[in-house]
Amino acid sequence: MIKRTIKYTDYKGNEREEDFYFNFSQPELMEMELTTKGGMSEYLEKIIKAQDREELIKWFKVIVLKAYGEKSEDGRRFIKSKELSEAFSQTEAFVQLYMELATDDEKAAEFVNGITPKFDNIPNAAPGKAPVDGVAKPEITVAK
Repeated sequence: MIKRTIKYTDYKGNEREEDFYFNFSQPELMEMELTTKGGMSEYLEKIIKAQDREELIKWFKVIVLKAYGEKSEDGRRFIKSKELSEAFSQTEAFVQLYMELATDDEKAAEFVNGITPKFDNIPNAAPGKAPVDGVAKPEITVAK
């Protein structure tokens, strides 16, 4: 899980600074990996290597909105829903974050790596690997 403190101006002209939280659980990541043809991590690496900015930008929006959630008051749950994601997508905070990720490859890689869980604590899994053949924690690197 990562926390991003974002400064922005709301639609009434008020300066705001708020904390926003993003995370993928192991089951969420596995589902995304297994439901993306060829695997999400492989697909992301392919479009990064091909420098397909258009496709990459589409994926960043999906990733940011799927990872967005709010912590419960007692800290026991990380709450996600279509309604919460849609509400976040309608804020200038989302615009600020999206534009940062879309224009800075290193920050984008840091963000994706920060929201993806490690699979090291799963019995019988190799370090950094999920217990399903070919499903690894996506590690995004920036080509220089």
